[in-house]
Amino acid sequence: MTRFLAALAGVLLLVGLGAVAPTAATAAPSCGIGWGSVTKARAGTSAAHLTDLRTGEHTCYDRLVIDLDHRATGYTVRYVSAVHRPGSGQVVPLAGAADLEIVLRAPAYDDAGQPTFPVSRWSRAADVTGYATFEQVTVAGSFEGETTIGLGVRARLPMRVLVLDGPGTGSRIVVDVAHRW
Repeated sequence: MTRFLAALAGVLLLVGLGAVAPTAATAAPSCGIGWGSVTKARAGTSAAHLTDLRTGEHTCYDRLVIDLDHRATGYTVRYVSAVHRPGSGQVVPLAGAADLEIVLRAPAYDDAGQPTFPVSRWSRAADVTGYATFEQVTVAGSFEGETTIGLGVRARLPMRVLVLDGPGTGSRIVVDVAHRW
């Protein structure tokens, strides 16, 4: 028993001194996120149309992926006191303590006025039940060539925006919101 306690004390001492690292199962993720929460924007217009919204959970952030059928150019992503429906100005209620407004310079309808993203999914555009940061994803509306998406989050947390090519001739606007500061 004495040998066991001495060996255990030696291992604990080495871990405490950093000579032996804890296993991956016990180590906390090091996110190192330094994105900030200021407005992210890119100027321009495009011939793109909103075709889908998808979400994903990652170790350090929740992700919203906005699929477009052509190359994305213009967008604005910012924290606001309330998201409004384009055209009417009506407030869109969102779950969560902070509201992210995402304005795409791309409509959710084609040149003939037909929806390119199902209107039936606008109020609950993606299921985010159980996510660490996301509370609700809503398409607030599409008016005069722009689409507004409301993203309800649990707090005003760091976020980043990426534009990725594909699939095919399409592109994706990716909005990541960190789980913590």
